[in-house]
Amino acid sequence: MDPFATFVQAVEVATWELSGLDPSPEEEWQRMKEFLGIGQEDLDAMVETVDVLFRRGYELVVGTYDYLLQNPETAAILGWERGADPEHLAERRRFFTVWLARTLGMDFSNDFAHYLFHAGRIHAGHGPRHIHVPPVYITGAVSLVNVTFARFLAEEMPGHPVIPQALAAWNKVLSMHLHLMNLGYQAARELDTGDFAVPVAFFGKLRTVVGVDEITVHLPEGATVETALRKLFNYFPQARSEVFELAWEAGEREDATGTPWFEPEKVYRVKPMWRVLLNGKDISYIGGPKTPVHPGDKLEIFPPGR
Repeated sequence: MDPFATFVQAVEVATWELSGLDPSPEEEWQRMKEFLGIGQEDLDAMVETVDVLFRRGYELVVGTYDYLLQNPETAAILGWERGADPEHLAERRRFFTVWLARTLGMDFSNDFAHYLFHAGRIHAGHGPRHIHVPPVYITGAVSLVNVTFARFLAEEMPGHPVIPQALAAWNKVLSMHLHLMNLGYQAARELDTGDFAVPVAFFGKLRTVVGVDEITVHLPEGATVETALRKLFNYFPQARSEVFELAWEAGEREDATGTPWFEPEKVYRVKPMWRVLLNGKDISYIGGPKTPVHPGDKLEIFPPGR
C-alpha cells in the first residue's frame, strides 16, 4: 500500500468530533445580556447607585448569613443547626463579598461568567465542604439581594427618580448571575448522575486548566465515550479550547409548517496529537467516541507530547 495513503488514512482515523455540548458560560452570558436588553441607560442608572450599595455592602453580607442561620432549612443544609461554625461562616462571607464587589463593580467580563458558573458547581456539592444547596435556595437568595438593594436605595436615596431604572437594571444583572449559576449547578449534577462511575485522569497542561488530576463521571447503562466526554466538557467548558478546534457543519431542521431549514451545527474537532485513552487504548483506533464504556473502565486524556 502507498505509504502516503497509509498516513492519510491514519490521520483520518485519529480525527473525531464531539457535538451536542451545552453553550459555554461566556456564550450564555452574552446571550442573556442581549436578551435582557441591558443598555447604556441601565448602566448609567446603576452607576448612580453603586456608592450607596457599596457603603452598605458589609450589612448585606452579614445580614444574608444571619438570615440563612435563622431559617431552619438553610441552617440544616449548612450544618448550622446548633449555630454557625466560625471558620465556615468566614469562608462563605468572603466568597459572598467577592461576588458582591464584582457585581457592584459592574463586571460583565467572561471571567466573571466562569466565576458564576463555578459558584453553581460549588452549590451542587462540588465545593471543599461538599455541601449541596438546592436551586430553590439560590434563587431565593438572589431574590433577597434584590429586595435588600431596593430597601437600601429607598432608605439612602428617598424619592430619587433614578431608583426605578436602577432597580430594574440590577434585577436584569442578578437574573444573568442566577442563570450562570444554574448552568454550573446543572453541569455538576449531570456529572454525578448515572448507573456507574468512571474515573477520568488528566495529564500535562490540562491539569492546570481544569484544576484537578482526576475526576469521576457517572454514566448510564449503555453509555459511550461520547457520553462521558460530553458530561466532562460541559463541566469543564474552559478546557474545550485546549482540546478541540471549533467547526461548523450543515444541519437541517423543520419549522412549524414542516418546511426544512438548513442550520449550522457547532462541532468540536479534536486537535492533532490529543489523545483520549480508554483502558490504555486510544479511542481513535477502537471505535472513536462511539466506543461503549462499562463499569470498571478508565479514561485518560493526554496532550500532545505525552
